[in-house]
Amino acid sequence: MAKAILEYLQGHPDAKDTLEGIAQWWLLKEWTERNYHQIEASLADLVNRGLVIERRREGMPPYYWLNRAKQDEISQILNTKE
Repeated sequence: MAKAILEYLQGHPDAKDTLEGIAQWWLLKEWTERNYHQIEASLADLVNRGLVIERRREGMPPYYWLNRAKQDEISQILNTKE
């Protein structure tokens, strides 16, 4: 955690914040940015496998929801130990 704080401060040397602000805005934002592409790839995989449904609308970002028709398959995946 200390390394993450130092990395943020090194990249944003003028940054100042409270403990709450550091946790919420610095570290959570950094984690989100680092993992955005992983989330995107995982979501694309779930859509390709038919486990999640994607709806695209003109001029708006797509949104996603559970494919209830695949509930048995989803339950099997969730119950598998990795």
